Amino acid sequence: MLVVAGGVGWGVYAKLEGNITPDEAAAAELARYEKERPTSLVRDAQNILLIGSDSRAGNGNRRYGRDSGTERSDTTILLHLSAGRRSATAVSIPRDLMVHVPSCRRRDGTRTQPMFAMFNYAFQKGGSACTIRTVERLTDIRVDHHVVVDFHGFKEMVDAVDGVEICLAKPIDDKAARLRLPAGKVTLDGEQALGYVRARKTLGDGSDTDRMERQQRFLAALVHKVQSNDVLLNPVRLYPVLDAATSSLTTDPALASLRGLYELARGVRDIPTERVQFLTVPRESYIYNANRDQLVEPEARRLFQRLRIDAPVEVVNSPETSQGPSRDSSHKSSRDRDAKPAGRQSNGPADPTPPAPTFRGNTAAENPCG
Repeated sequence: MLVVAGGVGWGVYAKLEGNITPDEAAAAELARYEKERPTSLVRDAQNILLIGSDSRAGNGNRRYGRDSGTERSDTTILLHLSAGRRSATAVSIPRDLMVHVPSCRRRDGTRTQPMFAMFNYAFQKGGSACTIRTVERLTDIRVDHHVVVDFHGFKEMVDAVDGVEICLAKPIDDKAARLRLPAGKVTLDGEQALGYVRARKTLGDGSDTDRMERQQRFLAALVHKVQSNDVLLNPVRLYPVLDAATSSLTTDPALASLRGLYELARGVRDIPTERVQFLTVPRESYIYNANRDQLVEPEARRLFQRLRIDAPVEVVNSPETSQGPSRDSSHKSSRDRDAKPAGRQSNGPADPTPPAPTFRGNTAAENPCG
């Protein structure tokens, strides 16, 4: 009996392990440029680049359009896991952000020229390694791991947790996204969820920024669903999630195993949902093209620096907190407002710890249906 059970267990392990594709080409390219990459400053803190590919190749993806032989980064999120796993901060990087893309290796072995271009140009021309190098140059943050998931993998993941609940202020009828939903509380299956996070034309103001915020709210709801249902602690419920999650994953070699993914999941499963944060890098319209983005400075630099040194940031779901200004630069604290004129001494002791900067965003604890 034990032999049978062991055989079944090994068969399951081998199947899940075989689902994951190690990104050996990216690892080799990154090793080539190791000397120019940022160094990690905080032991145990990790930065993981999550890339949503719009590739039409592969199982179940051709229905979303013609396979042109290229793929772009439909969604890119830099996920920072603090040391001790006290918090997780997911920062969306707009695909239309104008950035400096280094010379990168194409799939055919030729190399691109360095270029100032839209961010998703990096993935289209040089794949995950080029995207990682572009992010590292932009942020000065070391990317420790990366994960690429396609449309099919995203859908399967949502279906594996029996759908994700959202709330809609008004009905949705978007033919391009193949999405038709009523207003109110709705549980999205995988196909509906994919349409919801990708739609642009009929949802919100049609901007990529609005779409990123919708993606963040959906991911927050997904995290809440997984944690509230104890999926990560129940082997029976965990298997279909792992099968779905690994079926369309390409990761760096260190993560391309069940052990690697399990260690990652174990580290984040106990983070309180109010400390799982989502925000978009501070951005504004590009000065030379309103349809492109540029960073808002010094707010973006402040955000990157705090993630680099593993210092806390705060998010608030408020229109008064813009994509750029943060609380420590645009909102005076009560201590600042009550400060004495120069030359006069305050009776109270000075607070050596300044408040964490605040950016517009949301947490996995927020319930839009509440």
